[in-house]
Amino acid sequence: MDAIVVKGNGPLKGETHASGAKNAALPILAASILAEGQHTFRNVPDLADVATMLKLLRTMGLEAERRTGKRSHECTLEWKGVVHPEAPYDLVKTMRASVLVLGPLLARHGRARVSMPGGCAIGARPIDQHLKGLKALGADIELTEGYVEARAKRLKGGTVSFDVITVTGTENIMMAAVLAKGRTLIENAAREPEVEELARVLNKMGARISGAGSDVITIDGVDTLKPVDHAIIADRIEAGTLLVASAITAGDVLVKNAVPEHLEPVLQKLREVGCQIAVEAGGIRLKGPERVLAADIKTKEHPGFPTDMQAQLMALLSSAKGTSVITENIFENRFMHVAELRRMGADISVEGPTAVVRGVSKLSGAQVMATDLRASASLVLAGLHAEGKTTIARVYHLDRGYERLERKLSALGANIRRIKG
Repeated sequence: MDAIVVKGNGPLKGETHASGAKNAALPILAASILAEGQHTFRNVPDLADVATMLKLLRTMGLEAERRTGKRSHECTLEWKGVVHPEAPYDLVKTMRASVLVLGPLLARHGRARVSMPGGCAIGARPIDQHLKGLKALGADIELTEGYVEARAKRLKGGTVSFDVITVTGTENIMMAAVLAKGRTLIENAAREPEVEELARVLNKMGARISGAGSDVITIDGVDTLKPVDHAIIADRIEAGTLLVASAITAGDVLVKNAVPEHLEPVLQKLREVGCQIAVEAGGIRLKGPERVLAADIKTKEHPGFPTDMQAQLMALLSSAKGTSVITENIFENRFMHVAELRRMGADISVEGPTAVVRGVSKLSGAQVMATDLRASASLVLAGLHAEGKTTIARVYHLDRGYERLERKLSALGANIRRIKG
């Protein structure tokens, strides 16, 4: 397995860019199931999770071609002929987002057989809300031998009121409802920019969706959809991670393509800890102070502080002046990076959903192990600031959500390299 080696090397400086958003690309690729013909998606990130989704869609009959350039990645997808409406366990187990094919398969082909995704390192992530929503639209659902078996001649509009906010659940029901007969209301809907982006793509395909970005989404079903050509939005979490890289090294970095409106809770905290932030040249520039100040963080569904940035901010606050309190309200197991940060000299104590981070003047390089996607990024960030060498094992987690992060950081002056395993 690959590892990444980082040596603290002073401030990062220069320009970089945020790639296409993983959490927008995955549902958009799944949405291609809804329309026969050729789709073209641009700014598709070159990530392990995207490769897994394309592999899954190919098993169903998709013909896909990828073209990658220095800055622009394009996928051409074509659906024609018979679709095999099954998502097997061996693919779903590697990426929970595979469940996003359930809604569009059921809507377009009247049936779907999708493996239950199982557990996840960062906590329980059940799909009960997805199934509740599909039942509200008239689907017959059985759970058998670890698979969801769903059938419906044609879904019918209805009211879906989620008990808890779910991003993929909102997206699955949106994709199911666009071809349902009549009107569907999704209440307590997720409000993330990636949900808005999916609605934007579906509307370009001919759907009638309003309210995306609010907690109530209205969908008037149509009979058919058409293929689409679309460029995917920039990844707000990758952009936020790159900004934290500048902050943790007292750097001066411009992250192009970053959308300020998608990052406001993160930018607010970065300003609070002493960073200078300016919107310019189609992106966001951050100048970091010599040492950041402490701050308290509570993760919350969008538009609150994103759980996907919690680990990165913890790495930053590990060397802050003062004591910070981080409360994780989304996932019950998302402090697994704490033990690894402690190996680097961080002073962090955890009780339940709360971590108390007492800033130290400097972290020390160590051998550490990534446990999940965002934990991987936090350890890379900590290594940028630490004295000596940090070796991060199991970075296949990193490759699921960051497009060659080590290359982007190296171009900004970081002493970082990948060791092939």
